[in-house]
Amino acid sequence: MSSPAALPEPTPTSPATTTPGGWWAVCLCANWCGTCRDYRPLFDELARAHPGVRFEWVDIEDEAEIAGDLDVETFPTLLIADGRRALFLGPLLPQAPVLARLLTSLQAGAAGAAGAGGEAQQVFERVRIARGA
Repeated sequence: MSSPAALPEPTPTSPATTTPGGWWAVCLCANWCGTCRDYRPLFDELARAHPGVRFEWVDIEDEAEIAGDLDVETFPTLLIADGRRALFLGPLLPQAPVLARLLTSLQAGAAGAAGAGGEAQQVFERVRIARGA
């Protein structure tokens, strides 16, 4: 059984840069959440292991305008986008391998993916604007 801190090896042929704008992994968290505080170093380490993906940490209380009307009930909540479309928005186990597998899966099927819906897209657009992309 793998440790939550164990990171999968990055794949050098990852399709992370094939979509205009590049891939994004956005963690929606709150500073008061102990699980989020514990997850942050793993999220940052995963970002270093996947340089083709832009990783962003959003504290939904400090940056409430990014979350907008989104009701985040479970932390951490992740938003994954291919650079144009939000493909996933939802709670995710705070383990680096889980996020790595989700990224790999979404990247492999991005061309045929339906998207995560209007609310997820709106949050992604606000993240892009807030982060100057």
